[in-house]
Amino acid sequence: MAEEPISQEQDSIVALSKALAEAEEKAKTYLADAQRERADYQNLKKRTEQEKQEYQSWANAEVMRLLLPIVDDMERAFSMVDPEFEDSSWVEGFRIIQQNLQDILRAHGCTPLECIGQQFDPNFHEAIAYEDGEEGTVISEHRKGYTMKDKLLRVSQVTVGNGNHAGAGSKHHKGPDNEATE
Repeated sequence: MAEEPISQEQDSIVALSKALAEAEEKAKTYLADAQRERADYQNLKKRTEQEKQEYQSWANAEVMRLLLPIVDDMERAFSMVDPEFEDSSWVEGFRIIQQNLQDILRAHGCTPLECIGQQFDPNFHEAIAYEDGEEGTVISEHRKGYTMKDKLLRVSQVTVGNGNHAGAGSKHHKGPDNEATE
C-alpha cells in the first residue's frame, strides 16, 4: 500500500507539470498577442499623426494658393508705381504688407520657382508665348510659379524661345489659336 500514494503523487506531479506547461504556452501566446497589439497601436498612432500633419499641410497649401493672386497683384502694383511716389510713406506701407505676405509664404515652405534661363518643363511651366531665342529655354516669366515643401502649388506662366535667333527682329507671340501675331 505504500506504493499507491507514491504513484498517485507521481500522477499528480505529472498532471501538474502538464498543466503548468499548458499555462506557460498560453502565457507565451497571450504575451505575443499583447506585444503585437501594442505594436499595431503604436503604428496606428504614428499613421494617424502623419495623416493629421498631411491634412494640415494641404489645408495650409490651399490658404497659400489663395494668397498667391494677392502677392501677384502687389508685385504688379509696385511695377506701376510712378517714380514720383516711389519714396512716399504709403508706398512704403504697402511694401511692408508685401514683405509680410512673402514672409508668411516662406514660413509655410512656399517658395517661388526659378525659371528664367531654364529649360522649359511642362511639369513646372505653362508656355503662354513664344519669342525669338534659344529653343526650349524660358525667356521671361509672366506669372510666378510656387512650390510648397517640394510639391508644386502653381506652375509659372512663361515665354519660351522658339529657336529663331533674329536678334532685334520682330517678336512673335502665339495666340490661343496658335497663329503667330505681331
